[in-house]
Amino acid sequence: MNASAALSPGRVLRELFVSSRPVSWINTAFPFAAAYLLTTRTVDAPLIIGILFFLVPYNLAMYGVNDVFDYESDLRNPRKGGTHGAVLDKRMHAVTLWAAALSCLPFVAHLVIVGSPLSWLVLALSLFFVVFYSAPPLRLKERPFADSMTSSIHFFSPAVYGLVLAGAAWTPALVFVLVAFALWGIASHAFGAVQDVEADRAADISSIATDRGARWTVRFALVAYLLAGVAMLFTAWPGPLAAVLVIPYLVVCWPYRNVTDADSDSATAGWNRFLWLNQIAGFGTTMLLIWWWFLTA
Repeated sequence: MNASAALSPGRVLRELFVSSRPVSWINTAFPFAAAYLLTTRTVDAPLIIGILFFLVPYNLAMYGVNDVFDYESDLRNPRKGGTHGAVLDKRMHAVTLWAAALSCLPFVAHLVIVGSPLSWLVLALSLFFVVFYSAPPLRLKERPFADSMTSSIHFFSPAVYGLVLAGAAWTPALVFVLVAFALWGIASHAFGAVQDVEADRAADISSIATDRGARWTVRFALVAYLLAGVAMLFTAWPGPLAAVLVIPYLVVCWPYRNVTDADSDSATAGWNRFLWLNQIAGFGTTMLLIWWWFLTA
């Protein structure tokens, strides 16, 4: 295959599509949509533009930048090349970075125009962590504990942005919802990092799992999931019912509580279950939000 065929428009689009992790699009669009819609109870342009932004461009920026700067470790990682992310041809690196930036630009411009200074700050911080989780010089994904915290920000910051953009009234119950969401994100990143211990060490990449070890990291994830459930008990009804949604995550992680570094790649089976478990948990969360909508109408 010649070079021009290898980088045909169709090939480029396929690579960008895989790099954006379509299975995870809903994980960032839904928090924004729920936060904004439940606050304003109005379907308007900022809602639609925000959903589209957090659905695709945001994920292309987050995962595309990651695939570019994780290229060397991804080459050594057998699970890459599908729902777990693309191993990008080096000729795709510049294309991916430009595509991420240019696809975000019009959406961000609109959201800045319709937003407040506080919403600008939240959006700027969200995008800052999206980029510098993977990109130098900060490369936060290689700073143990900061990696899990930053990854969590990727998912709960769209909700915070939606609340700020919509002018939500901040209450203790609402704060506990966000704390639970943040803890869920920290736990999820930590558990996901376990399966890459050997590949990351081979590429001289640090993470919470390479620093603390696979067994410790799985147990840390279990505690963080449990605390997320506890936090939900302090939210407004029917929010406390969402505490049960952490149970399947505990069940998925529990078998790996004694995993060794040498066998850490066995956690990939648990991670595959986690990806689909998110869809089930998302459905349960949606039902509870609809219930809350009618209770507060």
